[in-house]
Amino acid sequence: MIPVILSGGSGTRLWPVSRQSMPKQFCEFLDESLFTKTVKRLQPLGSPWVVTVSDLKVLTERALKDAGVPTSQALFEPMARNTAPAIALLCKLLEMRGLGTEVVGIFPADHLIEPDSAFHEAVRAGEKIAAQGTVVTLGVKPSYPATGYGYIETAGALNGSGPALRAIGFREKPNETTARDFIARGGFYWNAGMFIFKVSHMIELLSLHAPAVWEPFKSLKPDLSNLTEVYSVVKSISFDYAVMERLSGHATIPCAFGWSDLGSWDAIADVLGTPGVSDVKVGVAAAGKGAPVVPPSSTPTPTSPIEVDGKMNFVFPIEKKTYALVGVEDLIVVDTDDALLVAKRGKTERVKDVVDQLKGRSVPTATQHSFEVRPWGKFSVLADADDFKSKTITVDPGQQLSYQSHEKRAEHWIIIKGSGEVVLDGETIPVAAGKHVLIPLQAKHRIRNTGKEPLMFVEVQLGSYFGESDIKRYEDDYKRV
Repeated sequence: MIPVILSGGSGTRLWPVSRQSMPKQFCEFLDESLFTKTVKRLQPLGSPWVVTVSDLKVLTERALKDAGVPTSQALFEPMARNTAPAIALLCKLLEMRGLGTEVVGIFPADHLIEPDSAFHEAVRAGEKIAAQGTVVTLGVKPSYPATGYGYIETAGALNGSGPALRAIGFREKPNETTARDFIARGGFYWNAGMFIFKVSHMIELLSLHAPAVWEPFKSLKPDLSNLTEVYSVVKSISFDYAVMERLSGHATIPCAFGWSDLGSWDAIADVLGTPGVSDVKVGVAAAGKGAPVVPPSSTPTPTSPIEVDGKMNFVFPIEKKTYALVGVEDLIVVDTDDALLVAKRGKTERVKDVVDQLKGRSVPTATQHSFEVRPWGKFSVLADADDFKSKTITVDPGQQLSYQSHEKRAEHWIIIKGSGEVVLDGETIPVAAGKHVLIPLQAKHRIRNTGKEPLMFVEVQLGSYFGESDIKRYEDDYKRV
């Protein structure tokens, strides 16, 4: 089969760690990102494909390269149009490549599933049914009356035998009373957003039930050169609404594996914390920093937060920062280098409202981190003042920055790790830890990592904050030294 990862959204309910520039699936809430976990989980089923938006191209390709998956198997939508167009794009491309008879599995990029063996067993069972022309969903057996998930209602075994059940409809996210009724009645499963189908069959269903989605893709060129034009007219709608809820029935594989969409900080706290233990639960450091996991434990460590007269608090910290909680309970504290969230347990669904307000005030921290991932590596802003700006910049092995010059700023580069070379106005300068290079105003320059380890340096910019004469005098003073 062809396993496919749908990777979209901005994960606003997990702000301030998850932001538009580094959404939930790429954040290191656990020992590695959810996207990487999903890729590894799917690889035994086949080489994964990815459908995502072009804004996530750099993050996606870096993660695929690290996992050994060809980046040619990533499709980048020019704009977000929900899940139905994403699946339609995939089906059209596979059809054009002569893969219309293949079975495809659609899986979210940001879910936590354990163990992999139970997941693989369920998918293989669904694959056999889908090959016969039936759409299959994976339904997760509910462990409590959840109100944050949709449900699939089933009515007995499909064809009277086998593990699959006959699904008779989707049910919207219920209130608590209705959710308890679902559990009591039995036959209801959480809709985990995982679908298995034959490509040719799905094309028929899209054409029948969602022509506003499928018709524009009929004009798609094999090289995808008119993809933006197609997306400008395609209807934005979810796959559930466009297709699944219009079916008279489908098959559901009941699954008993551990599953969470990690859709809120309450869910993160439940996964990383230790239920019933009245002490501070510690998560992992902010995404993008490469910090190690600080495992949850009831045993205090030198880096554990201090708690006085408090209980059932959860802290997702910045590494090497001290935290103290006094006289509080049931709090979730999430800290990053430029934003702090303090929320009551059970209320973290409202974090999205915080992001909406920040966007309304045009606050950059609503969507952007102080660090950024680039094709060549990454950088983090250390300080951004009126008279200077400083960054740490990491260049991956074999990578280099573009050859450029700056009209209104000079830069100081201090190498702190690794080795490479700086090209400055045509001259090549070898660099290693401890080396200092001045990049004068308007000088053409680039840095290249020629080693086998990441090359890291601190950059200090002096530019439009000063007059150009001040910059020139500063450069002359440096030369005299």
